[in-house]
Amino acid sequence: MKRILAGKAGRANITLIAGAAVTSTFVLAAVFAPWIAPCSPFDQDLFAGLAGPGADHLLGQDRLGRDIFTRIIYGARISLTVGFVTVGISVLLGTLLGTAAGFFGGRVDEIIMRTCDVFLAFPGILLAIAVMAVLGPSFINVVVALSLMGWTGFARLARGQTLSLREREFVVAAVAMGATPARIIGRHIIPNLAAPLTVEATFAVAAAVVGEAGLSFLGLGAQPPTPSWGAMLAEGRQFLLIAPSLTIWPGLAIMLTVLGINFLGDGLRDIMDPKSKRRGE
Repeated sequence: MKRILAGKAGRANITLIAGAAVTSTFVLAAVFAPWIAPCSPFDQDLFAGLAGPGADHLLGQDRLGRDIFTRIIYGARISLTVGFVTVGISVLLGTLLGTAAGFFGGRVDEIIMRTCDVFLAFPGILLAIAVMAVLGPSFINVVVALSLMGWTGFARLARGQTLSLREREFVVAAVAMGATPARIIGRHIIPNLAAPLTVEATFAVAAAVVGEAGLSFLGLGAQPPTPSWGAMLAEGRQFLLIAPSLTIWPGLAIMLTVLGINFLGDGLRDIMDPKSKRRGE
């Protein structure tokens, strides 16, 4: 039995390390892009459009002669910033609303959860496209659109956990001692939501990266000449037969980023799973 538990722990650690390594690589590349990139993402060389990989341009050049490697690195800034900011807003909004719904119940619960159901009734990407169509394409509007998609999952998770926590002895004791609802939620409930919310947040970042790429692919995200992985995919699809690298490299960047974040989430889930607390014993 101990050998089985040790095996599970080892696999969880490997998954966590692999996910953290891949994710950290892209985060560090985005942060230090000006020092890593060989040139500006906006520099053009029209005479070298669609050129293949070379000593000066490791991944080749796009139709305007811009360095693909540089634009991949700077594109990580857009995708990861959208991912982290969107999830930060979604976690804050969803946790506050979900905790309030689960703790107070009654009419508060009904209003918040029915609002959540309304948002869930629409396919996420269609809702984001509709919001972008109204607000217009921009970086901030992408964050707003994706946040409107993302808060519902955190609200439902926080509500479910709060319904269980409010019946626990330490919460009942705090109520009996006359603690205010704000103090009970802030000191006793939200800290106990940290583990499941952290795991959910990692998967939400991956979803936000894909969402941003999808909106940029449709022309609703970051506008040219700002480098964005989704926009690079859209630009390269017309040159698939003569210059497939224009779509291969941004597509590979999206895949590796999402894969790394999902591995990170899987590792955190295995470690933070309450059922596995005794795996090291």
